[in-house]
Amino acid sequence: MATQPSIVTRDVDKIAAQTGNVYESVVVISKRARQIAINIKEELNNKLADFATTVDNLEEVFENREQIEISKFYERLPKPTNTALDEFMEGKVMYRKRSDEIVVKPE
Repeated sequence: MATQPSIVTRDVDKIAAQTGNVYESVVVISKRARQIAINIKEELNNKLADFATTVDNLEEVFENREQIEISKFYERLPKPTNTALDEFMEGKVMYRKRSDEIVVKPE
């Protein structure tokens, strides 16, 4: 998996073209990014819950190689904002306006 650079120049006109307004596009992208981040966090917490210990004594807590590998995998994932922006630009994000509120539907 290739890591994407943190800073990428984006064409604002292409982003705005999706909704007709750059600010609406940013709202849609941000709501989708929030959904992605929540899903990733829940998935990571579920995987790390298996390693949770009830022991409060620091001498009995040890490093688990599998736990470290799981954490490193999630650290290397693309940022939710990049994923959401890519999905939005590819037309994979379903959204609709309900009165003045933009609602984003996950896939």
